[in-house]
Amino acid sequence: MNFDLTPDQQMIRDVVRDFAENEIVPRAAEIDRTGQFPLEIIKKLAQLDLMGLPFPEKYGGAGGDYISYCLALEEITRACGSTGLTYEAHISLGCMPIYLFGSEEQKEKYLTPLCRGECMGSFGLTEPNAGSDAGGTQTTAVLENGEWVINGSKCFITNASYARFVTITAVTDRSLGKRGISAIIVPTDTPGFTIRAGYEKLGLHGSNTTELFFEDVRVPEENLVGKLNQGFKQFLTVLDGGRIAIGAMGVGIAQACLDAALTYAKQRVQFGQSISKFQAIQFKLADMATRIELARNMYLKAAWLKDQGRPYSKEAAMAKVFGSEIATRSALEAIQIHGGYGYTREFPVERYLRDAKLLEIGEGTSEVQRMVIARALGC
Repeated sequence: MNFDLTPDQQMIRDVVRDFAENEIVPRAAEIDRTGQFPLEIIKKLAQLDLMGLPFPEKYGGAGGDYISYCLALEEITRACGSTGLTYEAHISLGCMPIYLFGSEEQKEKYLTPLCRGECMGSFGLTEPNAGSDAGGTQTTAVLENGEWVINGSKCFITNASYARFVTITAVTDRSLGKRGISAIIVPTDTPGFTIRAGYEKLGLHGSNTTELFFEDVRVPEENLVGKLNQGFKQFLTVLDGGRIAIGAMGVGIAQACLDAALTYAKQRVQFGQSISKFQAIQFKLADMATRIELARNMYLKAAWLKDQGRPYSKEAAMAKVFGSEIATRSALEAIQIHGGYGYTREFPVERYLRDAKLLEIGEGTSEVQRMVIARALGC
């Protein structure tokens, strides 16, 4: 077994790490405080050819593998959770459905500007009554005179305010249940399509989170992504890849927690010595480091399986549930090590906790991941 990254993977990780430390970290607290979308950072990521990192060059991408994308995502999220989620949703949810299931014409028209960073990618799946039960989609699309007429709503949709189009799921044959769902590309300037960003969130304040409303929205029949009534299978595949990425995000936040806690522990003096000399603190740091290493190995294995074209659903679920939960746990431990200061905004660890929690919810809750793993075990 070879645990070494390839030269290309190492280069991408190091380039993104350097960019994140110099360009993202200095702005992270401000992004959290103001809720400002990190548009300037996104533009710079586009200049580095990162907005289409795991997609072929023919579509404006960089031709990288999924491991490289996850490594880049870990470094970005380590610097700023809001920017990390923006980037993850763009690639894993915005670009991936079109790349995996779109026609060549759709890839040229829609995927290419996404990969070039000319607009943000967004995917409309979740609804008020269809969260973990995504098969319970109620938004409808009816074919009339060569056009899809869409009615319904979506919630908790990332990046839509900065997107030119959103790939959404809708029921196209209600008699088939979840097997009657399709994916359709909807330009955001289509009459009847309204995007509202008004959530007051615990964390990830710089991430654009929206509601979508469709009132007799009409788009051409050709905007159907892939085959009719195959949307449920499609978004399960999309979410599998996204779960690996969420695992990488979890590692990024957890690593930031460890970095902050270790630095503070070495500087904070109590009873005549730095608190890093006390075994109680050492054990917390050792446990954090161990969990981070295990979580990183898990997401890298899942990404490797995906790159090899091998089954990876179980491993993706493991990477997500473990990576997201150790992010929250690491944030709690980092706050504890900081003591009273950890509970203030003078230090970043309270932000890490607020940002980490969503990772246990988005793209499949921890409970759903355990269901996926249990099914893979034959339960």
